[in-house]
Amino acid sequence: MDLDEFRSHAHQMVDWMTDYLAGIEQYPVRAQTHPGEVAGKLSASAPAAGEPVQRIMADFARDVLPGVTHWQHPSFFAYFPANSSPPSVLAEMLTATIGAQCMMWQTSPAATEMETRVLDWLRQMIGLEEGFTGVIQDSASGAILAALLTAREKATGFEANEAGLTGGPELVAYCSDQTHTATEKGAKIAGYGRRNVRKIATDDTFAIIPAELEKAIQADIAAGRKPACAVASLGATGVGAIDDLAAMGEICRRYGVFFHVDAAWAGSALILPEYRWMLEGQETIDSLVFNPHKWLLTNFDCAAHFVRDPEALIRTFAIDASYYAGPEAGQVIDYRDWGVPLGRRFRALKLWFVIRSYGIEGLQAFLRRHIALAEELEAKIAAERDFELVAPRVLSLLNFRFRPAGSASEAETDALNERLLNTLNASGEAYFTPNRVRDRYAIRISIGQTRTKARHVDAAWDLIRRTARAL
Repeated sequence: MDLDEFRSHAHQMVDWMTDYLAGIEQYPVRAQTHPGEVAGKLSASAPAAGEPVQRIMADFARDVLPGVTHWQHPSFFAYFPANSSPPSVLAEMLTATIGAQCMMWQTSPAATEMETRVLDWLRQMIGLEEGFTGVIQDSASGAILAALLTAREKATGFEANEAGLTGGPELVAYCSDQTHTATEKGAKIAGYGRRNVRKIATDDTFAIIPAELEKAIQADIAAGRKPACAVASLGATGVGAIDDLAAMGEICRRYGVFFHVDAAWAGSALILPEYRWMLEGQETIDSLVFNPHKWLLTNFDCAAHFVRDPEALIRTFAIDASYYAGPEAGQVIDYRDWGVPLGRRFRALKLWFVIRSYGIEGLQAFLRRHIALAEELEAKIAAERDFELVAPRVLSLLNFRFRPAGSASEAETDALNERLLNTLNASGEAYFTPNRVRDRYAIRISIGQTRTKARHVDAAWDLIRRTARAL
């Protein structure tokens, strides 16, 4: 494809992209295909000769698009949002065109220096105190892994990287019974072992009980193990639990435990002054992550990871080779040493576009609109006699279940709600996810898609009520 052809196809592609976003509501939210259906439409081997873009696009529309779950659909209420925005998409187009590999300052000085500056914008926007330095990771899971590895090195005097985890005490990580599975997965990768992850009990608000955390730490010390890392949640995946950072942080300081905060979803709400209370106790934390790619209009992937001691992070990950050498060594940041991957995309560009396009006030209004929609839905659920909330609403996240009068056992109620959820998702009109709240089956609604308006939430609630009562 020469550049003239590229220009023509690129214009057509932008038209397709715009039409897709304008007409996205015509698609079922969740893909309605069966396992293997898309693969069955794809050729079993690559073509020997090149094919025209028009044919490729036609096959994309016919064979691929039906197998796509439309995360940008305004009736997407599943998981957490991965919302996008036109400025972010435009920046991604520039990033793809430039095609830079931004592993070090010299491989793209603008990418490195923009990342440093834009992450400091974010630090200020969420009210994180000076002294924290930011880096973009691929995901909150990647940042949690980085925290666990840094904690491992600090707990072993930076010997684990050199000698491995041999001969020393077992390292232990702590989190709540609501914490995202990324902590357990990261502990497996980092060598702690699954059996050395302590899931601490939570209270009526689903926040970790600090006294239980301290009791677990003391028990591990008494057994000859080494408490290394604790992970707090601001907006845990299931019910949006908000842990008490001040209480947890005081305990971590007392016992020399590295303290990381996973604010993957709810961290975006810290740009709202009325929710800055979630950061009380921040002076005790060692690192924090939140994902602008969840709820801040920035295309996946973009996780903002803030660390108090960047030297510890660098010492954990740094690796040297002659082909990395440059005359600017010691004067610049080389982000290749700030996480697991060597290769890095120019991810700061889309964040820069988004913040400049919407401004802080525009982003604040965007989040407040979603929270208000969730408040309205919460009131509607509470007003229905045969529905019940099974956890307090947190920001724009709700958990509820259908419980008609005279319903029998908990097991039968669980089965009824599972049928309800499967029927709702199979309709293609909206998309929700299941949850277990204190071992009760629940339907989980997360409001946060870019184009979601009151009419979409109202339509979803009408669909839920109609479907439930038809069962």
